[in-house]
Amino acid sequence: MSLLDYFRSKQSPRSASTAKERLQVIVAHERGQRNQPDYLPRMQQEILEVIRKYVPVEQDDVHVQVDENGNCSVLELNVTLPG
Repeated sequence: MSLLDYFRSKQSPRSASTAKERLQVIVAHERGQRNQPDYLPRMQQEILEVIRKYVPVEQDDVHVQVDENGNCSVLELNVTLPG
């Protein structure tokens, strides 16, 4: 085992661990969106465009979510306003 192999072996678990964590975040995000209606991303974009007419906000500042409660659907809109 050379000195270079030693350093490579030390870096591999760290990068593999980081990749695993990133994949878990992506999978969790996708699972959360799986049950959402198809129109939701477009609705979020349109809401963002309307809000931007009055207040400068970023894409990440607007969160739209639909919750199912029996036979009732609830649309939840969270907007983080500047200042």
